[in-house]
Amino acid sequence: MNLLPIAFVLLGFLSGSILYSQYLPWHFKRINIMEISEDHNPGTANVMKYAGVPLGIVCLVCDIGKGFVPVFLAMRFVKAQDMMAALILAAPVAGHAFSAFHRGRGGKAIAVTFGTLLGLWPDTQLFLVLCVFYLLFSVVIVIRPNERRTVFTFLCFGAVALMRAYMGKLPLPISLGAIGESGIVIRKNLHDAKLPAVSVPTKPEQELGIERVKKKDWK
Repeated sequence: MNLLPIAFVLLGFLSGSILYSQYLPWHFKRINIMEISEDHNPGTANVMKYAGVPLGIVCLVCDIGKGFVPVFLAMRFVKAQDMMAALILAAPVAGHAFSAFHRGRGGKAIAVTFGTLLGLWPDTQLFLVLCVFYLLFSVVIVIRPNERRTVFTFLCFGAVALMRAYMGKLPLPISLGAIGESGIVIRKNLHDAKLPAVSVPTKPEQELGIERVKKKDWK
């Protein structure tokens, strides 16, 4: 049994679990991003807001890097057609979202997802697809708030990843990994996306509606 792919999955998850946007602001400015931010998200945007843009940029590079490095290294040893490649791709994102060092608490996993997709270099198709959808829903068809934009972006991204695999343009394991990433990011952003609620009428409400129709017809 080849344990190397499993080792890369573990490496990716542990790498993703390092919440730089939590550690660095605390280390340099004694700011607890997860406590003082409104959404309690250890992400780059909150670091820029509460700790300054320079430190936010550093955290952004680190969050991208912690996704890029394990995936890029793994792809030098594991073939993209290997089903373990799906777990290797998604592991850093899962680590960031459900950090092993914070009792399963983590961030919304957007920057680290971009990092993992860059780790597939020289294949940049998924990275570019994600960039296009973010620009589309940020500039052309503007969706707010940011969490709702992220949900729609990753729904489209996951659909395109599946379509590319169906067309034979993308290895199936990489497509499954991208879909897994999409599911994680959507899960972490769904609560704050403020999507319209769909209400199903209860039985008494349905009966009342029927009664109203009958009275209207009788008149």
